Amino acid sequence: MEDIEILKKLTGENDADLLQALFDDASSFCLGYTNRTRMIDALRKPTRDLAIIAYNRRGTEGEKARSAAGESYTFNDFPGTISGVLDRYRLARIGGKTYEAKGE
Repeated sequence: MEDIEILKKLTGENDADLLQALFDDASSFCLGYTNRTRMIDALRKPTRDLAIIAYNRRGTEGEKARSAAGESYTFNDFPGTISGVLDRYRLARIGGKTYEAKGE
């Protein structure tokens, strides 16, 4: 199943363009964080997770916390469960260059 179809099922959102934009942004973040140039299968789930977080955070951009009607909400920009996975697939820079295996 494609990533956008999975996002549709997980969010209930039918706007494929919105989900694609969120996934593209999350993908760019994951690739940049891991110093990679292409998506590997192990990064697909954390990328979808970041896209869902972005979907759920629409309208609250820039907020760290919110209180209303006796309830308090705190927003975590980058959960440890996602960063833990991304850290495992992060490529090191050596001499200012990143070496990415072709078969990954």
